[in-house]
Order: sequence, then C-alpha cells, then structure tokens
Amino acid sequence: MMRTALGIWILTAVVCIGRGHHHIGHVVKDHSHQDTALESSTNTASLVRSANKEFAFRLYRKLAPIADSEGKNTFCSPSSVSIALAALSVGAREETHRQLFSGLGFNGSLLTQADVNQAFHALLLKENRLSGDISEGAAVFVANHFKPEPAFLDTLKQSYLAEGFNVDFTNPTDSADTINNYVSEKTHGKIDKLVENLNPATIMYLISYIYYKGKWESPFDPQRTREDTFIVDENTKVPVQMMNREGQFDVYNDRDINTTVLHLPFNSSFSMLLMLPKDMATLENNLGSTYITKWLKWKRSSKYDVFIPKISIKTSYILNDVLAEMGMIDMFGQNADLSGISPGRNLAVSEVVHQATLDLDEAGATATAVTGIGIVPLSIQFTPVLKFNQPFMAAIIDRDTEDILFIGKIVNPNK
Repeated sequence: MMRTALGIWILTAVVCIGRGHHHIGHVVKDHSHQDTALESSTNTASLVRSANKEFAFRLYRKLAPIADSEGKNTFCSPSSVSIALAALSVGAREETHRQLFSGLGFNGSLLTQADVNQAFHALLLKENRLSGDISEGAAVFVANHFKPEPAFLDTLKQSYLAEGFNVDFTNPTDSADTINNYVSEKTHGKIDKLVENLNPATIMYLISYIYYKGKWESPFDPQRTREDTFIVDENTKVPVQMMNREGQFDVYNDRDINTTVLHLPFNSSFSMLLMLPKDMATLENNLGSTYITKWLKWKRSSKYDVFIPKISIKTSYILNDVLAEMGMIDMFGQNADLSGISPGRNLAVSEVVHQATLDLDEAGATATAVTGIGIVPLSIQFTPVLKFNQPFMAAIIDRDTEDILFIGKIVNPNK
C-alpha cells in the first residue's frame, strides 16, 4: 500500500534587533502534597534537557562534514530540530517511536511521551517569557480532506504551542504561499521562501520555528569597524568588515583541546561563546556539555583587544540522511508507524528540512558565528589581541541552564 507523504519542515531564524521590556507574573501554589510530583517533574525535565544538549553536539557532528565538503559554513538550531522531532514522536508508535526517542537521546525506560511533552511545554513557556528576546513554537498545516486524531492535535497545541491551519495541498501555489507567509511572519521576514514546490499528495506539514533577538551587554562601536582579511585556509583569503572593541572580556584558554573561548553576554540570560581552536578537528571531536560547563565556570575577566567580523549567513539542510544515520530510519519508509496521527492511514515522513539564518553586527547577534582569532601574549606594553580572522565555532546558550539554542562553525563569513 502506498503511504501518504507527511512533510516535516524545521526552520530557524535569528535577528539582531532591540530588546523589549515585558514583565510576566506567575502564581505560586502552596500545596505540600504537590512536592513529590514537582520533584518528579524536575527530574524528568532535567533528563530531557540533558538529552537535548547531547543531541545538539551529535547533530552538529553530522552536519559539519557535509558543509566542509562544500566549503560552506555550518549553522543550525538543535533546539528547533528537537522540538519538531519530539512533536512528531507524539504521533509515532512502536519501533518508529522507539527510534525517535533513541535518536533524540531520550531514555525510554525513564521517560514517557507524557514526560517529554511536559518538559518541552515548560521549556517553551520559559523561553517565550524572556522579555521578548526569543519566540519559539510550532505550527501544523493540514489538508482540508485529512482529519488527524484529535488527541494528536491537542497535544501539539498544549505541549508544543502549535497553531493549526487547514490548507488545500491540491493547489500547490496557494498552500505554499500560506506556509511561507506564516514563516515570514514568525521570522520577521528573515525566511520567506521555506517551500516552493509542494507535492499535491501532501496531507500535513509540521513546522518548528525559533526567532532570537539579542543586544550585546557591551556593544561594539560602528566607528571602529574596518575592512580586514579573513583567512579561510592557507590558499584563500576574503575581505570582511571587522568589528573591534577594547576592554574587559571573559575568556577561558582551554589547554586540553588548545582552544581559546570568548564569552560575549547579551542583555539577557543568553550568551554567545566564540571558540578559536588551534586544530578544528580536535575541538569538534571533543566538544560536549562538560566543556560548556567548564568554560562558564572558570572563565576569567581580563583586558583584550577583540576583533570579530560582521556576519550575515543563511544555511539550508535536508536532514533525512542525517537523521537516518542517527537511528531515525523507519519514519521515512514503508515501516513507518505514525498511527498516532491518524489510525486509519499509512503515513510516512517525506522530508525533514532545516533552514537557519545568522546576523551578527555591532549591536547584537542572531545566532552563533564569528570569525578567526589571533592572540598576543600579555605584556606590560601591549593589550592582548583576540582576533576572529580564521575558521571558528560559535554557540548561543542560556547561561542559567546551559541549553544550546544555536551552534555552528564559520569557515567563510562571505558565504
């Protein structure tokens, strides 16, 4: 029997604009009998959060070689991918569900689907309350003739903040316009062409989005931005607009992996970590949660003359092969069991697509990225120079939880 195509599209966008001021109150209930349930909820949330962090590094290690082979930058939002796949797992059953859980790093013996739903609900509520810095959620576009299981849609709405829309996929142009207009609105115009050619047989699109905007705690002066050179490799150099600021910076020199880490905080609980390694492969192969924790804990403030290139990049990935390599195989083929979406239909995922944008300037940033680095030993006469003028890694994280919103590698700011 032919399986109906189920499109899963994941998008990510970040822009550097002003920060709003919102105050959201909360109600604290004083019921002692809820203590045990609260402790259990905290434990399961911690398990999901830990899994999300490790998923971020595993996803990056799959995407980076693809970009490297094409001489491109790597940039993605593991957070957005996790949300989309966790939402999909709501409708998965049997082996398909087990593969999704395993691929996302969830321990099926310790976590139920309800636990995962609750953890993502809490995560999304927290992030969407952060003074307008971040907006994250999902949407489901359903064919007019298709009736998904109400429980599936209800869970996506309640746990993943998903909005639902009916569209006519037999009219590919109109349905693509509907999806693209929604995407453009949620990303403030940064991504306006997520889909172009839609299969008329498609019955549903599930979209996860994240929009981050942040200002540097200490901005760069545009008057100090100058044209400079970025060293792509020993044979290639490209011109860039290099920002510059001299002052106190938090830096950690990790001798274990020969990497200098610059910590740039935003006017919020988020920060950008810029990682300049002597050997990129060593950094990529070793990077994990323990290193993030170490860098944040042991960073030290000192005076530096810092140079960072202005960046505006866009990446796009089809994740089918990547996710299959991570163990999520069945959802793409004849063995797919997505009967939780519609018990009476044989469904399979057609594509998982991820798009991301990064803009970084003197005022702030839109995700992870920055450029090469040069370091001059500290002396009485000179201020050490930290110059991102060669390939480097970057990540945007929540300092409080160490959650990874974005992670990437800049090999050429002009691509």
